[in-house]
Parts: sequence; structure tokens; C-alpha cells
Amino acid sequence: MEEKPKVLLHSCCAPCSSAVIEWLLGNGYDPVIFFFNPNIYPEEEYLKRKQELIGYIQKLNLTFIDADYNHAGWLGCIEGLEKEPERGSRCSQCFRIRLEAAALQASRLNIPLFTTTLSSSRWKNWKQIYEAGLYAESKAENVRFWDKDWKKGGLTERRAILLRENDFYNQQYCGCEFSMRK
Repeated sequence: MEEKPKVLLHSCCAPCSSAVIEWLLGNGYDPVIFFFNPNIYPEEEYLKRKQELIGYIQKLNLTFIDADYNHAGWLGCIEGLEKEPERGSRCSQCFRIRLEAAALQASRLNIPLFTTTLSSSRWKNWKQIYEAGLYAESKAENVRFWDKDWKKGGLTERRAILLRENDFYNQQYCGCEFSMRK
């Protein structure tokens, strides 16, 4: 039996991950789910999103890697960018931080390909994610960023269906306290 190619999937939450995971499984990949989201605030929100994702991937019997929650460290990395608008330079920096962690994790695990569910969100700028992915790829050895736009190919519609079918908690902001602004 041929071994399925592994891909490290940086996941932000169950709703954004579900259609991507389904696609990966349906197309012969073995996704390893990596949860690294120190931007999420408050911690209760972080835990809610993480537990929702864990519950979903346990049903699928997938590997889950939980990175430590360090919101204070994340705040230090984006210092000076707090007043930036959504899709501004704070978001670019946040994507670089998270995708670099994913690239380094993929390298440690000898998984040659990594991608992110961030590109499945209509609220995110795909170009920023793409640039952050290439940056992250340059920081790790023997890994390549898979720059797939997970909003395309019917996946946005499938996400909505899976959200309802699984009764997922669907947050109404990106995650950081600065994205909570009105």
C-alpha cells in the first residue's frame, strides 16, 4: 500500500479547517494539524477554538500538534502595529509569525509541504498570506509552502455546509483583540 504524502496544515479553527481537511483527505494527502495561534484573545476564546478543532480531528483520527499559547510573546512581536487596520502590516507580521512556526515544525517532522487554513477565510488578504508563506519557507530547511487559495474550487461553499452539519462554533472576528474593533 502506497503511503500518502504528508502535509502540515496550520489550522486556525474548526470552521476554516473542515473543508480544507476534507479536500486533503479526498485528494490523497495525510494532513498533520498544527495549531499555533498566539494571536487569539482572550485565552477563553483560544481554548474554545482549540477544543472545537480537537473534537473535529479526533473524529477523523488525524494527528494534532498543539503549540504553546503565548499571547504576551505575540504582542511583543507586533509591538508598534496595534493601531494598524485589519489587512494592514500587523496582519502581515502575524501571518509571518504563525507560518514561520509552521514551517519550522514541518522541517522538524520531515514533512516537506506546509500550508494554512488562513487562506480559506474571506476576511484575509491572500497576497499577505502568500508572502508570509514564502518568508516562512525561507526560514526552514527542506520545506515548501503550498500557496493554495483554499477559498476556491467550491471550498467556501463546502465550509458553510460543514459548519452547519457539525454545528461548529463560528467566531465573528479573526482572533486578536485588535480585530475586535468595531
